[in-house]
Amino acid sequence: MQRRGFLKKLAVGAAVAAAYSYGPYALAADTIKVGILHSLSGTMAISETVLKDVALMTIEEINAKGGVMGKKLEPVVVDPASNWPLFAEKAKQLIGQDKVSVVFGCWTSVSRKSVLPVFKELNGLLFYPVQYEGEELEKNVFYTGAAPNQQAIPATEYLMSKAGGGAKRFVLLGTDYVYPRTTNKILRAFLKSKGVAEKDIDEKYTPFGHSDYQTIVADIKKFAAGGKTAVISTINGDSNVPFYKELGNQGLKATDVPVVAFSVGEEELRGVDTKPLVGHLAAWNYFMSLKNPANDDFKKKWAAYAKKMKLPGADKPLTNDPMEATYIGINMWKQAVEKAKTTDVDKVIAAVGGQTFKAPSGFTAKMDEKNHHLHKPVFIGEVQADGQFKVVWKTPGPVKAAPWSPFIAGNDKKKGEPE
Repeated sequence: MQRRGFLKKLAVGAAVAAAYSYGPYALAADTIKVGILHSLSGTMAISETVLKDVALMTIEEINAKGGVMGKKLEPVVVDPASNWPLFAEKAKQLIGQDKVSVVFGCWTSVSRKSVLPVFKELNGLLFYPVQYEGEELEKNVFYTGAAPNQQAIPATEYLMSKAGGGAKRFVLLGTDYVYPRTTNKILRAFLKSKGVAEKDIDEKYTPFGHSDYQTIVADIKKFAAGGKTAVISTINGDSNVPFYKELGNQGLKATDVPVVAFSVGEEELRGVDTKPLVGHLAAWNYFMSLKNPANDDFKKKWAAYAKKMKLPGADKPLTNDPMEATYIGINMWKQAVEKAKTTDVDKVIAAVGGQTFKAPSGFTAKMDEKNHHLHKPVFIGEVQADGQFKVVWKTPGPVKAAPWSPFIAGNDKKKGEPE
């Protein structure tokens, strides 16, 4: 009996010692680590911070329902600080050091391009939640934002239509990096295919963090004197605030020159007096103002979470398109892990294709079986005085993404499957 008691004490002591020696590693066996890679400082924090918060909300919701395969999700949050090379370093840290099973993150295409070699080399898994320029298809990435045919092309067609004002001249205005330049290359080719002359297209770029739009808005007014003009804006980050303020300062109303934005949602308009901007447009796959039970539930959960966590702006909780895409992506990853019965990256990748999720847009989002993109509806909304968007045009149902634009030479030979 004494010997048995001694052995029992020894076993308990060894277990305690093991727990102390391995520290967090002992805990990690009972959790699944997931990475959150978003800029929480710098020029992109205005857009990305809320994606970190909605990811944490989604993880908390999943954990409250029992987690994934009976394990709780353990978020690992890093701040690449709007520094593109730092995105790669932080991705390497998350996959190699923190041993996360998946990463949810990035906003700009330059940040995504920065991390791609890391995910390929270390065989990590990235869910990317923002609209982008297409022309890419990677085995290790699932794209839950829009491809050009799910945002840029429909928006431009709308501007050319009678309902959208019948624009004949176009200003392509963007932040100077890969997403605006590639998107505008696609749009320029599309406009030319519709008979728009070279002289009727003006292309302008500003650096990240640019704040003085006085000359640019004056140039737009001058260009618009030559005929019915619209602006297609791919400005990203906090530069949107001074741009929209300058539109108001110079009295450039939507009835004169409508602006359609691809990177401005409810969050970016939070710091702007929207009254002078009424009627300007944004094209997305989701708006907060959509009325349906799934969106009501999403907004209610977000408002409660923002209040509980005392988040900035919790008195006026806003949802937007990349938040919805983040929410869809995390839930689809969960479903894929449960289908594969493992977090093994290759097996999860095989299980993500074909996953469906009832999205806050009111439609069922589906991950394409082959091209790693969602089938999503397209909405065009008009800015209202309260900073919300009134939907003025939408597709009848979800649109299948075309990652390789047909307006770029040689894309007809692309297979449409990840490499």
